[in-house]
Amino acid sequence: MAFNDRFRMSSHAVIVNELGQVLQLKATYGQQSWGLPGGALELGETIHQALHRECREELGVDVEVQHLSGVYYHAAYESQAFIFRCTLSKNAVIALSAEHSEYRYFELEDLSTVQRQRVEDCLQYQGVVTSGKF
Repeated sequence: MAFNDRFRMSSHAVIVNELGQVLQLKATYGQQSWGLPGGALELGETIHQALHRECREELGVDVEVQHLSGVYYHAAYESQAFIFRCTLSKNAVIALSAEHSEYRYFELEDLSTVQRQRVEDCLQYQGVVTSGKF
């Protein structure tokens, strides 16, 4: 990689409810797909700052970060995605931004292959950050 080359990075939250289901948001842009809360880093942000900003923007609430569980290269987006285990406060009320039309908690088996691997790695975290490539 050359000094002036650029690539994308994003931070995403794995949030589960009391049933072990995973929070996903449905985008209002692109293919209107479901995905984890989070998004691209802005210039000058750390991965933690981006995670907090994106979750606040998309969910209307703050998240509590427990740990970074994995970093994954996603070839379709030429992006490195940082996956964090997060929680919401018990009294949190989700208020979606215009970027998403709805939210829902999904069973693990209902997630896409890429999301499922990232989430399973996150939920099985043993103190070592995982890396992967899709």
